[in-house]
Amino acid sequence: MTVNEQLSKKRVLLTGAAGRIGTAFREYAGRRYQLRLADRRVAEITDPANHELMALDIADLEACRLACRDIDTVVHLAADPSGQAGFYASLLDNNIKGVYNIFLAAKEQGCRRVIFASSIQAVDGYPLDVQAHPESPVKPLNMYGVSKCFGEAVAHYFAMAEGLSSIAIRIGAFEGNHPWTNPDARNLSAFVSKRDLSHLIVRCIETPDVQFAIVHGVSNNRFKRLDITSTRQLLGYAPQDDSFQRFNTGLRYRERWYRELPQPPQDEEE
Repeated sequence: MTVNEQLSKKRVLLTGAAGRIGTAFREYAGRRYQLRLADRRVAEITDPANHELMALDIADLEACRLACRDIDTVVHLAADPSGQAGFYASLLDNNIKGVYNIFLAAKEQGCRRVIFASSIQAVDGYPLDVQAHPESPVKPLNMYGVSKCFGEAVAHYFAMAEGLSSIAIRIGAFEGNHPWTNPDARNLSAFVSKRDLSHLIVRCIETPDVQFAIVHGVSNNRFKRLDITSTRQLLGYAPQDDSFQRFNTGLRYRERWYRELPQPPQDEEE
């Protein structure tokens, strides 16, 4: 890659870069962007290619300011993902202070947009036969979900009061986080593949003129725990995977309807 090619790419800060979602996104879109790979466990990133590595504790505001310097877009994945995490032991620093620090630092450093990794846990209190929409009131069932509701509210504040474009992705049951042997209906309906979530993050980076949005990160499953209609319309999201087909549940789309699905956009560079 030439110097000019590197300079022409968007500079993206990827927090939580050593995690499963960060790793999948780097493999999917690493050639498209100049990434700053930030994580407390940065030593675990063994294949950074030409990307910058940075050790980052998101509970440290000054460190977040440094991480956001000269960055176009922040993809904020870093968090404690455990539904059993203690509030004072972990969530306060990693999921509350860390979120505020990243948004504040991004605003101060002149970043164009922050993409916040929210979670389906923000609306997990709805019955299984009720499909949540982006505008549905939040209904978390654990403090991890509460922390994601807080992050969505912070994103809205910085978008509307501070002028920082912000998109929150409610991420479903990520392919890389589960063994996916004998999945139940709950996980099948919430499934999001590595390919589809990475594609969605690209669309969040590339779609212009979005001040604030909550979007839903699930695949094109036969039954969907989260509605993705507005996510498709706003971002051009075109998920290709279906958990009910992938895991051979016997529930499949009718052949004619499936053939008529739109072709996916070409996110990855050839």
